[in-house]
Amino acid sequence: MDVKKLKEFMELIGVLKHEKRAGWKLHNVSNPETIAGHMYRMAMLSFLIDSNENLDKNKIMQMTLIHDLAECIVGDITPHDNITPEVKHEMEDKAMEQICQLLGDKGPEILEMFREYEQQQSPEAKYVKDLDRLDLLMQAYEYEKRDKTPGHLQEFFNAINGKIRHPFLNKIANEINEEREELIRVSDKKDC
Repeated sequence: MDVKKLKEFMELIGVLKHEKRAGWKLHNVSNPETIAGHMYRMAMLSFLIDSNENLDKNKIMQMTLIHDLAECIVGDITPHDNITPEVKHEMEDKAMEQICQLLGDKGPEILEMFREYEQQQSPEAKYVKDLDRLDLLMQAYEYEKRDKTPGHLQEFFNAINGKIRHPFLNKIANEINEEREELIRVSDKKDC
């Protein structure tokens, strides 16, 4: 493996350690999470996979760490950026090709896994998509609690509502929603 290219790869992914997630910045969330922080929690959640399920835990963990990798080049594109999903996917795919060229013989494997996720081609890709959505819900709930702004991030809950397909992850999402609803009810009573 080319050491100079590997150093360039390290610099690129280092961007994700500091780049704040755009959706939170657009909603004026103070001290929002970084892209790498989001990917880290998703990777940690991959440990939840029941060994009785026919899912490849290692592949899921790797996919969680790859799924937003292109953002170190294209940035965190949101629906508010007025970029069509097709153009977004094209931009991210080109960025991933560029990133994977730095990795020698490891690059094609990572690019293939990224494309598998993007195209939702496997049960693992679908599970990772559900982890992505679950992390978004949890993060929005955490910000509403931390900032004492219950209901402020409703847009994120609306976007995810009913989209988490995996039964266990959906159960966690329902718990988050129930706790959040209680937080909103308590807040509304205080305001009266």
